[in-house]
Amino acid sequence: MYAKVIVDIAHSQVDRIFEYSCTDDVKVGCRVKVPFGGRIIDGFVMGISQNASFPAEKIKPVASVYNEPPALVPECFALMERISSRYRVPMAAALRLFVPSEMRLGKVREAYASFVVLKDPAIALPKSAKKQAEILGFLNTCGEYELPALAEKFGRGAVNALAEKGAVVIEKRRKNRNPAGEAGNDGTPKALTPAQAGAIEKIEGSDKTVHLIHGVTGSGKTEIYLNIIAREIARGKTAIFLVPEISLTPQMLAQLRARFKGEAAILHSGLSAGERFDEWWRLRSGEAKIAVGARSAIFAPLENLGAIIIDEEHDSSYISESAPRYSTVDIAEWRAAYNGCKLILGSATPSVESYSKALDGEYDLITLPERINKRPLPEIIIADMRKEVKRGNNTAFSAALREQLKSTLDNGNQAIIFLNRRGYSQTVMCRDCGYVAKCEHCDVTLTYHSEDNCLKCHYCGARYKMLSACPECGGKHIRYSGTGTQRVVADLKELFPSARILRMDNDTVSGKDGHYKILKKFAGREADILVGTQMIAKGHDFPSVTLVGILDADMSLHFADYRSGERTFQLITQVAGRSGRAGSPGKVVLQTYCPENYILRYATAYDYTGFFGNEREIRRATNFPPYSVICRLMVTSEDEKNALAALKEAYVSCEKLKERCPGEFIFLNRMHSPIKRIQGKYRYQVLMRLKSGKLLPEIYDIAVQNSTQSALCYVEENPGNLS
Repeated sequence: MYAKVIVDIAHSQVDRIFEYSCTDDVKVGCRVKVPFGGRIIDGFVMGISQNASFPAEKIKPVASVYNEPPALVPECFALMERISSRYRVPMAAALRLFVPSEMRLGKVREAYASFVVLKDPAIALPKSAKKQAEILGFLNTCGEYELPALAEKFGRGAVNALAEKGAVVIEKRRKNRNPAGEAGNDGTPKALTPAQAGAIEKIEGSDKTVHLIHGVTGSGKTEIYLNIIAREIARGKTAIFLVPEISLTPQMLAQLRARFKGEAAILHSGLSAGERFDEWWRLRSGEAKIAVGARSAIFAPLENLGAIIIDEEHDSSYISESAPRYSTVDIAEWRAAYNGCKLILGSATPSVESYSKALDGEYDLITLPERINKRPLPEIIIADMRKEVKRGNNTAFSAALREQLKSTLDNGNQAIIFLNRRGYSQTVMCRDCGYVAKCEHCDVTLTYHSEDNCLKCHYCGARYKMLSACPECGGKHIRYSGTGTQRVVADLKELFPSARILRMDNDTVSGKDGHYKILKKFAGREADILVGTQMIAKGHDFPSVTLVGILDADMSLHFADYRSGERTFQLITQVAGRSGRAGSPGKVVLQTYCPENYILRYATAYDYTGFFGNEREIRRATNFPPYSVICRLMVTSEDEKNALAALKEAYVSCEKLKERCPGEFIFLNRMHSPIKRIQGKYRYQVLMRLKSGKLLPEIYDIAVQNSTQSALCYVEENPGNLS
């Protein structure tokens, strides 16, 4: 027999299938070790054949097979071909999406634990063997116990003595490393409202694959998801549930564990290598039938999928920013088509592209316009910061926000303060000469962090000593400008000394359990105020939160991005939705320097359809997505000359493509990226606006042809971040 093997080398020169002779123990989907170029490397078995394509004497045998069930299912190879062809990446790079990297690299394996199991509780013991008797009494109530813990309680010698007498046996067993998290308090399905029941029946009865649930915050979308999953599990199928932020996975996993016990497994990059390995194998073996996680969980090794759910489908985190640069919704649509299952997208603020598809009939549209039990959406109070400045208020907090915070704390409720900037101060500047501290590796300003008394780059993570004097002129007048989450916490402590305050941003969630610990404390009423960035903006459900403060609400309006209005609307709506989700009505204080902006008017009225209609017409008139495709061909290199040379070649090829298909191009130009340098690499781009995606395969080919060891070229479609 002959195995068709994809070697685990992500390079175009070896991007093909190799043949090796094999024995019966080699199966499709297995991981194997094979001789290749004078060394032994890993590979994936894509197929088995009785006949070879080459003379048998020229074919080498498989060196060894991993002693494990096949890691990959047939669907993985079908998806691999789609991803490799669509995004022009080597097949090995596509297959790596399906297997934990530590497992591929041999850095993690099964964990085992020794258990002491009671066999003969009636064995006669001498009176002097008191510890042994205590162990038997202890095991009589629980039957078995982990050896290290039992030895710590009673002593290893006593355990060994009982084992020698045959009273107990010591067994070595496979042990799962369970990720942090707890089951919810109540797994009983909640009574469905007529709107929820109608949504489920519409999904069940529709012949469409993709369903978009547009439901206001607190409208009960999660209960719909759980009911859909329960129905599919009852049919013997499996499910994938995606959330946009790792910080949302503990809450979602708790609900799934409460409802489905051990059938739910979690997959995301925040797990330890061992936890990810064990959770992945639980899904692959069929022990777990529900995968919950962030973007990467779309590649969960589940078979016979019945439902794929993508919550907060509008979120930009569902677009991968590293190769292969895939759209999670695209992958989900492919998997749904392969399995003949339902794909459910949910959001209070759907993306303009998704809502357009729903209105055009491509997706099935389900609308939930009211909160559960008709609870009112929180009142939004506009605070005009221009007036605050005129009154002499130069703090980050308006009078309205201070007043509402005091009232909230006096009433024993909780508040969330949202600011999408971490650190203490955004920029550090010399008032004598105007020097601004910038990163040596990136073309961005440094942020001051007071807790560490240092300057940090939020792009590459570099840290610098705080300036005692200007490096340009030697001046001592160093000024801090802008406000970050760290500064907000410091100011709040001055305003409300007795308030307990938590901060949640990339600086405070270090460690794999960072998100979970902070959210658990806040949910357990161990804090009164939670200050954070966008990771607190969506999905969380804290019943005692009755106030949300949004600082610099219009900050994202001024980004040079066609999505800036859409993102501002989404962010305000999502953050506001954290307030008043239980019995008490909620309030939101929205601080802005341009209260007359039409985006803010739509957001404060919770008028998504009005916003969408206006935004769609603007996009139609200006030929922006969904009425075009923005394509960015990026060139990066540590040497600026190499980057410019590759840019020139790629641009010439794009010009030739435009000459051949002039009707497909709305815009074509080359330039340096808005942030010219990141992590020591110069960044240039060919920016295109196309009438359709017809030419994308050829543009991907241009990128591949112009990628060299000295300069990398890659393509981004409708990039979530144009900086």
